[in-house]
Amino acid sequence: MSDSSSIASLVASLQARIADLAPGDRLPSSRELVARYTVSPVTVSRAFAQLAAEGMVVTRPGAGTFVAPRRVRPGPAAADTSWQAVALAGRESDAGLGAAVEPSAPLPEGTLAMAGGYPHRSLQPTRALSAALARAARRPDAWDRAPVAGLAPLRAIFAKQAGGDVTADDVLVTGGGQGALSMVFRAVAPPGSPVLVESPTYPGALAAARAAGLRPVPVPMDADGLRPDLLADAFAMTGARLLYCQPAFHNPTGAVLTAERRRQITDVTRAAGAFLVEDDFARHLGHGGPVPRPLVADDPDGTVIHLASLTKPASPSLRIGALVARGPVRMRLRAIRLVDDFFTARPLQEAAVELVSTPAWNRHLSALATALRERCAVLAGTLATAAPDWQITRIPAGGLHLWVRLPSGVSEAAAVEAARAHGVAVDAGRRYFPAEPAGAFLRIGFAATEDAAHLTEAARRLGLAAADCAPPAP
Repeated sequence: MSDSSSIASLVASLQARIADLAPGDRLPSSRELVARYTVSPVTVSRAFAQLAAEGMVVTRPGAGTFVAPRRVRPGPAAADTSWQAVALAGRESDAGLGAAVEPSAPLPEGTLAMAGGYPHRSLQPTRALSAALARAARRPDAWDRAPVAGLAPLRAIFAKQAGGDVTADDVLVTGGGQGALSMVFRAVAPPGSPVLVESPTYPGALAAARAAGLRPVPVPMDADGLRPDLLADAFAMTGARLLYCQPAFHNPTGAVLTAERRRQITDVTRAAGAFLVEDDFARHLGHGGPVPRPLVADDPDGTVIHLASLTKPASPSLRIGALVARGPVRMRLRAIRLVDDFFTARPLQEAAVELVSTPAWNRHLSALATALRERCAVLAGTLATAAPDWQITRIPAGGLHLWVRLPSGVSEAAAVEAARAHGVAVDAGRRYFPAEPAGAFLRIGFAATEDAAHLTEAARRLGLAAADCAPPAP
């Protein structure tokens, strides 16, 4: 059991116990709880800290932990927020805006996580991250103000990764990829204008576009990625000045834009007088094979705005990304950064430099590639046997997910609910489409679970779910 689930389980047990006690009653000691629940003293300490923060217990040094006095909570009529409906008028929200990027609620005990977009903790370079952060904290200037564009060594790292003639001066360090997307959408296109996106695409991009007041317009894909012929038509019909795409290990399909199409997509965008936002989030998530060269490396004219991130291959909390842009748009992005938050926290930038500058980083990326390749093969093989009617659209060469088409007559909602009933969390495909979906799909991750054994068990459970929601035989 993970530390977080152990703490949550202990907190729930203590809350139930507190409900039967009176204020001032003493709770069992830490030693007693360690023995009774077979947990560590650290788990007990964190559980007590959480209960204290919630106002349920008070700790008296040398005496113990006691039930706190009951707090009288105001009834539902104590607050009236109806005035906000008037104050917010004129700025309508999209119903799915936050849901597209907000983590789902905690999973029930025993549920296998096949949803979400981050690798399991066992796939993260935890020791290297801790060591890097410790070294960064010892720098005498660790807590000084950082430059608006980011630390020069970190910008140089991202420039080298982008390739071509990209320099550190073209790089703006950001607080992760999601914030970078929001900056770009607000910087490039005025509210109300269209933005072309692959269909399907990353829901967080759709949310960021809609939050900026933009209107996502779908451009279909096929096995080779975004279709250049339909892209040209979309530019002509909409007058869009912005395209968002993921050329390498596309989320959710895993597609890689072919070499020929890479040139065509950039040429079509340049001819339309538009910007191409290249989301290169998966550059470090390849499965050991070649990773295509970034589009920005072959773009001398500033058509491509390149987005990179260290978050996926490292840790959800290493909120470090970068934008590569040239010309006036770079200055506009810099200006937005000043308005938004001035700069990315310097200790985090210093830690990122420390992390990627050591041999441990390359060893981690190599191990991660091997693990992702093996996990992908395990899930694809076992799922094909357990749920043969669920079509895996491709075996991806990178990324964290399988994109699965459901058979005719099976709804996504039914499949997701059946999977949940059997203890597996998966993502419904509908949220990845900016408009009408091209069918019923599921996105099933192979990186969020603890190990290959869990993947095999998840496939078995999904086979049961597939049988539950299968249409009746004619």
